[in-house]
Order: sequence, then C-alpha cells, then structure tokens
Amino acid sequence: MSQATLDDDELFDEAASEMREDVESSLDDARAALPESDDIWDAEADNTLGVLNGLKEGLDAGDAESHLRDAKKWYAVGTEAGAFDDADDLEAAIADLEGVVEGIAEAHDQVGDLTATIPELRGSLNEANDD
Repeated sequence: MSQATLDDDELFDEAASEMREDVESSLDDARAALPESDDIWDAEADNTLGVLNGLKEGLDAGDAESHLRDAKKWYAVGTEAGAFDDADDLEAAIADLEGVVEGIAEAHDQVGDLTATIPELRGSLNEANDD
C-alpha cells in the first residue's frame, strides 16, 4: 500500500469521525431546543382561550427542526459515502427525535385549530342563549 493511499484512508477515517460528531452534535442541539415538558403541561390563564394560547406557545419546536435537518443531512452524506461502520444508533436517534418534533408540530396545529374554534363556539352559544 502506498503512502498516498494510507494518507487517504487516514483522512477518510478522520472525516468519518468528524461527520459522526456533527450528527451527534446536531441531535444534541435539537434535543436542547425542544420545549420543556412543563411548558406544555403547566397552565396559568384566566380562561380556556388563555390556556390554549399558552399551550400553543409552549408547543414550539423552535430550532429543533433545523438542528434535526442538519443531523439528517450529515447522516445522509455519511451513509452515502460509507463513512459509518455502525450507524444504527444514529438512525434510531434521528427517527426518535423526528417523531417527537412531528408530534409537537401536530399538537401545535390541533391547538391552533381549537384556538380559532373556541371563540366562535362561545359566540354561538351566547347567541343561542340570548334567543
């Protein structure tokens, strides 16, 4: 094996290690950007709409989506390049975090729908009771 080949192999191994670190770092950043569980559990409001607005605000994934995207990007590049000897743990961590982020987004949309519906329903009930 020539010296150039050995150097290329060493460089590839180093790049693969750095790529894994990038994926892991992006996953850590995504987890850190998730809302705290208390942000969606605890409520302080005078009425239902206030509770819903607080919940909607708490259901903000923030930068977690962009960090997850970075993790997926580096994972895809590393996988395509054959840089990871064993990437099952990375794949599982990405899938788990993706499920959490998708769940937050879905709940955010549902609360948003309720936030729009509750005032209309209250108005309808007021009108019905006035008649």
